[in-house]
Amino acid sequence: MAVVIVTGGTFGLGQSITVELARRGHQVVAFGLAQPQVSSTAQGFESVRQELEAAGCTADVLEADVSSAADVQRVVEHTVSRYGTIQGVVNNAAIGPLGTVLTTEEPVFGKILDVNVKGTYLMSRAALPHMIRAGGGSIVNIGSGAGYGKPNMAAYAASKGAIVALSMAMAYDHFHERVRVNVAIPGGGGIVSGMSVGRFGGDTDAFVRKPAPGTAAGRPASGRDLANAVAFLLSDEAAAISGTVIDVGCFAHQGGPVPPKP
Repeated sequence: MAVVIVTGGTFGLGQSITVELARRGHQVVAFGLAQPQVSSTAQGFESVRQELEAAGCTADVLEADVSSAADVQRVVEHTVSRYGTIQGVVNNAAIGPLGTVLTTEEPVFGKILDVNVKGTYLMSRAALPHMIRAGGGSIVNIGSGAGYGKPNMAAYAASKGAIVALSMAMAYDHFHERVRVNVAIPGGGGIVSGMSVGRFGGDTDAFVRKPAPGTAAGRPASGRDLANAVAFLLSDEAAAISGTVIDVGCFAHQGGPVPPKP
């Protein structure tokens, strides 16, 4: 079993990933922020701790800001000090306020890039030397169908498009060091997360009631569906897979109908 760091692993989809990896026997270090962030309902760490306890497993839960190099380094030092190595990273932390180029203020645009793109860079940069020293490992970056472009998500789409490009570049750069880098995209149109519900003002019922394309399973995707794909990409079963995208849910990369303007 591997030692894995999960950014934004304390709530929502990240929480699902943390719990599933811990349930499978991985040593997981999950971190996030206790206070709610823009466009998200994520708050505190009690939820992830309760779910871990209910699943009969444990994980290290830390408070840290993925956009802070010092915080990221502190998480890495904690992980190496406690477990001796790092073999996997899941770059999940993200924020996703809605808006067009015209309606997104410059500070918000910068914050989205800081968390979603710079955070992935900082975490990967801090963990890679340990993974290389250990003989290889796996990085899974959580993308979004918005990374191929979606309406009213200009800054978020730009950040998630960057994640795809960054992941492919990293896959090339670290191929011979046996570090695999892949992207998992949550889809299904109705996947419940702190971010998706946050866009509905925290009203989970309103979010769930909206029309959703669902998945081939006949239902919207769940956090566990995404976590299962992440677990596969981290595992030795995916030892030959790098530089690819797994779309967990509907075929977001193929686009879809443009919704009418309100």
